[in-house]
Amino acid sequence: MTGTIPAPAPVAGRTREGIAERLAQDLQDGYVVNLGVGIPLLVPRFLPPGKEVVLHAENGVLGLGPEAAPGEEDADLTDAGKQPITLVSGAAITDSAMSFAIIRGGHLDVTILGALQVSAGGDLANWYVPGKNPAVGGAMDLVAGTPQVWVAMEHVDRAGRPKIVPECTMPLTGRNVVTRVYTDLAVFHVVDGQLRLVECSPGITPDVVRQHTGAPYTEHLER
Repeated sequence: MTGTIPAPAPVAGRTREGIAERLAQDLQDGYVVNLGVGIPLLVPRFLPPGKEVVLHAENGVLGLGPEAAPGEEDADLTDAGKQPITLVSGAAITDSAMSFAIIRGGHLDVTILGALQVSAGGDLANWYVPGKNPAVGGAMDLVAGTPQVWVAMEHVDRAGRPKIVPECTMPLTGRNVVTRVYTDLAVFHVVDGQLRLVECSPGITPDVVRQHTGAPYTEHLER
């Protein structure tokens, strides 16, 4: 037999905002959390009322608020993705040395990052697409200095190929660092170096998740 196996047909899972909203539900009161670019920067919109979650950006913001309203932007006040933001009461602005000391000193509880690939063992590739300009930013420091690394991403790439794979083929950001993966189709936890499917998105069945996932995993569905 010749040729390639066609990618599964696209399915309607959570939107990018829906991924951020689902992830925000799992943030615990008192967490200090770094937000990477992409879907993670949508998380401030969905923080549960009554929970105090301190948001950090490696460009020197501790106490990130929601994005600035149109007409109220301050060019000197941005997140790591250079998007205008607001500050919560009690926020602090630091220089880069202090910001990275927070990261490297183990003072963050969770880092939320986007990803190009996540492997079956929790390896992360998110900084370099071959043929394009590299943009590592602070990702390598973040995954090395934070006990929990949560990935927020679409389940497949634009060509329909799984982004959860047996082994990453793109340059690694960190090995065995991912602890959770939130996608439009599902939520996975990485436990003892193995992927566990713990939740399917509304309207998505376990079979659909399996069709769109390239890596082996076990099912421990919680809801």
